[in-house]
Amino acid sequence: MPVLLTKQFKFEAAHWLPNMPDGHKCRRLHGHSFRFDVNLLGEPDPHTGILIDFGDIKEVVKPYVNMLDHYCLNDIGEDQNEPLLQNPTSENLARWMYHQLEDKLVGLYSIVFYETCTTRCEYRPSWASS
Repeated sequence: MPVLLTKQFKFEAAHWLPNMPDGHKCRRLHGHSFRFDVNLLGEPDPHTGILIDFGDIKEVVKPYVNMLDHYCLNDIGEDQNEPLLQNPTSENLARWMYHQLEDKLVGLYSIVFYETCTTRCEYRPSWASS
C-alpha cells in the first residue's frame, strides 16, 4: 500500500514581484519566513518499512535551502539566469524547487510552498496531464 511521505524545510528570504502592477505592495522589496514541503509517494520497503530515510531527503534538499536562505531571491534568479526566480512568486518557487529535485528524489510527488501562515501553493506536475 503506497504512502505519502512529507519532509518540511524552512528558510528566510527577501523578494519582490516585478510583474505586479505599479503600487502593489508585493512589487516592493519585502521578506518572508518561507516553508516548503517535499512530498514523496511510493511503496515502503517491505524489510525496513520505510519509503526513504528522512535524513536522505534532507541531504538532497539542504543545498537548495542554503542557496535561498537569507538572500534576495530575485538576485539569485539574475545570477543564475533563472526566469522562475527572477519573478519569485510562490507558484514559481514551488515549480522551480520541484524541477531541482525531480531527478534526485525517487517518488517526488509535489512541492508545497508556504509564503505566510495562511497562504500556500502546491505544484504537482501530474495535474498538467489531467
